[in-house]
Amino acid sequence: MVFMRKIRAGIITVSDRASRGERNDVSGPEIARWAENMDIEIVEEAIVPDEIPDIRKSLTDFVEKGFDLILTTGGTGFAPRDVTPEATRAVIDREAPGFAEAMRAKSLTITPHAVLSRAVSGICRQSLIINLPGSPKAVRENLGFIEKAIPHAIMLLRNEVKDCGSN
Repeated sequence: MVFMRKIRAGIITVSDRASRGERNDVSGPEIARWAENMDIEIVEEAIVPDEIPDIRKSLTDFVEKGFDLILTTGGTGFAPRDVTPEATRAVIDREAPGFAEAMRAKSLTITPHAVLSRAVSGICRQSLIINLPGSPKAVRENLGFIEKAIPHAIMLLRNEVKDCGSN
C-alpha cells in the first residue's frame, strides 16, 4: 500500500497514577514501538487522569492537530474510574465498531476476561480513534489483531481510495 504521506498518530495514556507521576507509563511506549514497526509517526503523546473532561480535551486537541490515528490506552474496563469509552463516544462523529469487536473476539481466544473490555473506536472528522486496554501485553496483542486494517482505514478517511475492490 502506497501512502501520499506518512500516518501521523497520537497516543493518550489514561491513568490516574501515571498522570500524577506515581508510576511509569508502560503501555504508551508499547504503542510507540508498534508504531515504529508500522512506519507510523508518533507526533505527540499525553498522559491524562481517568477523568472524562481531561480525556475529551486530549482527544479533541489531537483531532484539531489533524492526527490520522489516535490510540488511547487504559480506562476501558469495569472499574468505577474507567471512563475512556464514555469520553471517546462524546468526541466521535461516527462509530467504527469493527476494530473493538475484532479486538474483543480475538482476545477471547486468549482470556475469558476479554468480555470485560468496553473499548470503542470511531471517527472524529478525519481522525480514527481506537481505545486499547491498559496492559502492555494486551496492547501488543490487540494492535496485532487490527494492524492490517488501520492503513486502509486511514486511506479511506483521507479519500485516497478510489476503488476498494481492486487491490
